[in-house]
Amino acid sequence: MNMPSSDSGLRLDKWLWYARFFKTRSAATKLISSKKLRLNGEVISKPHRQAQIGQTLTFPQANQIRVIQIDALGTRRGPAGEAAELYTDLAPPEARKIQEKELDNTVFESRNPGAGRPTKKDRRDTQRLKDTLE
Repeated sequence: MNMPSSDSGLRLDKWLWYARFFKTRSAATKLISSKKLRLNGEVISKPHRQAQIGQTLTFPQANQIRVIQIDALGTRRGPAGEAAELYTDLAPPEARKIQEKELDNTVFESRNPGAGRPTKKDRRDTQRLKDTLE
């Protein structure tokens, strides 16, 4: 069995899995096949495309758009610290702060465990508060 050399690259789906952006390789393959990943600005639909050092990946993950530069290819799916060394996050820090603030705005909707369902008045108050934030 031939191991890929550093010149030949590594499959994109495998690299995304190694870098711990997805729990399974099939989830990475599914994202790439759905044409939601850009490699250096070009839409990619084939998971077997080669990831190489210096390339930029753009893809949606959870509630954010990730912009990643590949720094190393990796040889295994290791711990999170090892995976973080495979890439550089190029998203501007301001965008991260805005996303964190958006998540913080939903705190007023949270309820203590065991508090039961919100009443009609609670729901109206919550809706009124949401309307004032928009």
